Amino acid sequence: MRTALRTAVAGVVTAAALALCGPAGATPAGPGVTARILAQTTVDGTDYTLREITVPPGQSTGWHYHDGPLYGVVEQGTLSHFDATCGSDGVYRTGATIREPSGSDHVHIGRNLGDTPLVLDVLYVLPHGSPFSQDAPNPGCAFH
Repeated sequence: MRTALRTAVAGVVTAAALALCGPAGATPAGPGVTARILAQTTVDGTDYTLREITVPPGQSTGWHYHDGPLYGVVEQGTLSHFDATCGSDGVYRTGATIREPSGSDHVHIGRNLGDTPLVLDVLYVLPHGSPFSQDAPNPGCAFH
């Protein structure tokens, strides 16, 4: 299932056009969090970008939201996902899929509470020219 989803996501992105590389947008990530673009294209005013994101143990993505939906697969580790109420809205282990809705009313943070690096493959479906994420302040949670 995981391989099929990853192949389908990559196929959608690459079938639309030749893969391009570009700079990553600013995200409020913790130290050592990295991202690399695997494929990127624009179709009818929508940017489709497939990225691999690595979050070291004990780090997080920082609080943020997106201008379009995201679809992801946990390739390694465990993603602990929290919403603006400071409550967990999901724990995603290797092989799990996640969907994040768009909009400033969906502020969230992804955390790696485990002892191995968290690796995610994420398909961003964004209005053309939008950043990968929009920074958001900590909504008052004891963690960040």
